[in-house]
Amino acid sequence: QVQLVESGGGSVQAGGSLRLSCTGSGYTYGSYCMGWFRQAPGKEREGVATLDSDGTTNYADSVIGRFTISQDNAKNTLYLQMNSLKPEDTAMYYCAADRGTCVGHIVVDLSGLKFDSDFQYWGQGTQVTVSS
Repeated sequence: QVQLVESGGGSVQAGGSLRLSCTGSGYTYGSYCMGWFRQAPGKEREGVATLDSDGTTNYADSVIGRFTISQDNAKNTLYLQMNSLKPEDTAMYYCAADRGTCVGHIVVDLSGLKFDSDFQYWGQGTQVTVSS
């Protein structure tokens, strides 16, 4: 059974940094599309970043240059390094995994690059709060 457990959330001031971790079990990292999503109160869940099994990364326009997704296969752990945090980054952050590549989860429209949330496995979330 696939399980994902996030950690590393917390409260920081604007401009600060946090690193989220997502430890997985029940499957082998490197053979799935991995993603980070977030959901703020009253808003829809949105994709933040994805990491494909070949190492390809993609980011939502709002976090480019500030967030970095990475993984340590030996530790079965996915990371999201978040720098230069803004109050609008406040949300519950979730990691997700899905068999196959990330290509099918990427949507590009007039408003930019987005990710669909049709991932098979989800963690329980970790809260990130950024104060101004």
